[in-house]
Order: sequence, then structure tokens, then C-alpha cells
Amino acid sequence: MSAPAGRTHKPSVIVVGLGPAGSEFVSAATLDVIAATPRRFVRTQVHPSAHVVPDAASFDELYERAEHFDDVYTGIVDALVDAAHDHGEVLYAVPGSPWVLERTVAALRHDDRVHTVIHPAMSFLDLVWTRLGIDPVEAGVRLIDGHRFATEAAGERGPLLVAHTHANWVLSEMKLAADDIDATNDRDEVILLQRLGTPDEAVVTTTWADLDRTVEADHLTSVYIPHLSSPVGREFVRFHQLTRTLRERCPWDREQTHTSLVRYVIEEAYEVADALVAAQETGDDDALISELGDLLYQVELHATIAEQEGRFTMADVCRAVHDKLVHRHPHVFGPDPSDPTPEELAASWDQLKAAERAPDASPFEGIPRSLPALSYAAKVLTRAERATLPGPVVDDLPLVDLITADMAASDLTLDELGKTLLAIVVAARSAGQDAEAALRTVVDAYRDRVDRA
Repeated sequence: MSAPAGRTHKPSVIVVGLGPAGSEFVSAATLDVIAATPRRFVRTQVHPSAHVVPDAASFDELYERAEHFDDVYTGIVDALVDAAHDHGEVLYAVPGSPWVLERTVAALRHDDRVHTVIHPAMSFLDLVWTRLGIDPVEAGVRLIDGHRFATEAAGERGPLLVAHTHANWVLSEMKLAADDIDATNDRDEVILLQRLGTPDEAVVTTTWADLDRTVEADHLTSVYIPHLSSPVGREFVRFHQLTRTLRERCPWDREQTHTSLVRYVIEEAYEVADALVAAQETGDDDALISELGDLLYQVELHATIAEQEGRFTMADVCRAVHDKLVHRHPHVFGPDPSDPTPEELAASWDQLKAAERAPDASPFEGIPRSLPALSYAAKVLTRAERATLPGPVVDDLPLVDLITADMAASDLTLDELGKTLLAIVVAARSAGQDAEAALRTVVDAYRDRVDRA
């Protein structure tokens, strides 16, 4: 298959769709393209019409090995690009239509390493609208990915069609994202559509409470949501919209930058710390709720600034911390869940964090330089100890003499004072004490005496 006139000759990936179900939904044109392209790949063999692509390699093993779906998609694209460069032209067959929620196809379209040709095909949507008896344009149905339900459905009230609901854990996450919904409300019913176009197709109406308990979800499962009494993530969406409004209309918010906001992030973090202590002492959470909100606003404001600059969004922030925490908790999310001891957990955590760092990275990478000095010193000493690095030299100072001497009359230099403080941190660690907490306790006691005077 030659490239159109005027197009530079690049290796080609020819993409076809295998329709929503059996081979009767695969077009003759698609079969002709398959026959004309000898080097063939299918995204998965787990599809009723995958057999119409003979002698095809699949990426099912990649689904089994990869930790995240993003890794699967990247792996598929890279494999197809490599194969296209080796053979000049390869076929890539996907379930349904290549234009509907196919993230690998979307990635190929934007990959400059290959020329991607996409052929039309029937999608599962045609069968969905037929079974539901609705016109999706007139009804205003929005199609979203079940893996991104929390973000893509945020603020929506329906109707929604949710695809990629291939497992009950996906349905469970949808329920969690919509925790404000009254599961007993009759208007909040959902319709599960399974294996449409096959002999054992099913269309089942259920409730939010039973969404993940009604059927055993599979790769041919989708969910239709006619109406939501409350939009998903309502309060967070309102907050996100408010931040954008302030960024656009408030002179102060509008002129802020990542740099100008640094001191506010630090201040808000300390105010949260004070509120946490106060809440434990008084049992009153109002101040803690308020201070956590102030800190959250700083996070949201930084994300909004970045979004306006075209760099990242709040969804990227949430996704990044979600994936990082899942990765760092293999005892919870791994293939073999366990119940490790606190010591085993600490060792595992350190190993995972170390593996995330570049091989040539400094052993102190990731320790914020903006930490309070004593905490910063303790963290650096701890990291040095784990890396079996020699500790700082402080023995050349007469520590006791320096501490007990009249500081105002001494010739103590800044460097000597720094070494003295460092020696105190070393001594505190050796005794199993927290120098920061000790200092904070003494300062708090002094403050309380002044307040009572």
C-alpha cells in the first residue's frame, strides 16, 4: 500500500477495526486490507472476531506483564513502530472501531516515526444505541473511559456511556467516585450492557449500590447512566472552577507564579501542623478542615497555573500520586498481598524509592532544601548512613565547652556554630531522640510561660 502523493515515505502502520462482536460485523473492506498486509498484529486475541486476522501476533502478554495500562499502550506503540521499520508496513487490528476510545491508535496518529493509515469500522456504539433505543445526539450522551471515570465524569449529571468497564474493580472505582449519589434513588439506575451482538448478550438494569455485584464484568461490558442526582466529584469540581475563576478575575491570584507562592505553601503547611495538634487536644476539627482547605488551595492554584501554561493539570497531579502510592505499596496492590512488619515496610519503602532514582543520582536527592535546618540535617545524616557514607566530622570542636561558654563573649564563627548544631543532631540520633521535637518542646514551654505571665 503506497503512501499518498506528496507524503514522505515512512514505515506505515495500517489500522483496522474488528467490529463489536463476531465476524459478521467485520466489513469486506477490512478483510481485504487484512489480506493485503502480510505482517499482522492484533491488540488482543480476547475478542470474538480476532480469528479473522490469521497469523497475527497479539499483545496479550504485555497486558499480563505491565503494571499500568499506560505502560501497555506505550509498549504496543513502540513494538508496532519497530515492526514497521523492520517490514516497511504492518497491520494493527483493534476491537470495535479504531476511532472510538483506542488510546494506542491515538498515540500512533501523533507518532512522527511512522505513517498511520486508519480504516473505518463498526463500533460497539451502534449496537448500544440500538439496544437502548436512543439517538445519542438528541439525548446528548457523553462517552467516557471507565479507567478515567472520576475525572472525565466530574461535574456531569448524565447521560453517560462508560466503556472499558472490563472488570468489577473498575465498577467499584466508579461507585467510589460517585459516593455522593443516593444509591436508593430510582433515578440513579444504571444499565449494564454485555457481549452485545453475541449469542449470550445481556442488558441488565441495576442500581448504584449493586453496580459491581450484579454481573461479572468482562471485556465486552459497558455501562449506561441515564441520570445522576448528583454530579460526580461535585464539591471538588466546584472548588476547581472557583480556583480558575479567581485566577482569571482576582488581581492577586492572577499575578501569582510558582515562585511567588513558595512561602505561602510553607506557611500553610505549618498551619496545618498546628491545627492537627490542636484537633488532637480539643477534638474540634473545624480549624483543621479550614487549614487543610487552605493547603489544598495552594496545590490547586499551582496546578491551575500549570494548566494555563499548557504543562499539566490537577488530574495529572492526582494520577501521579495515585500511581506512585500504588507502586510503593506492593504489599497491598501486588500479586501477593502480605502483612509486613513496620521494619520490613520501611526497608521496602526505601528500596522502592531508591529504585525510582536515576543510577547516577545523588544519595541526597529528594530531600527538600527548604526543610527546617534540624530536620534537614537529620534526613541528610540518615540518608548518608544508609548509603554507608562517612559522617560529618565534628570531633574537632570542644562541644561541651562551646555549649556551656558565654556565647555572647566568644569568638564563635558561623561555621563553628553550624558544626555545634550538627554535633547536637548526631548526639540526639545516637540517643534515639528527636532534636527538632526537643527544641520545639523547650520553645513551647517558654512561650506558654510568657503567655501566662
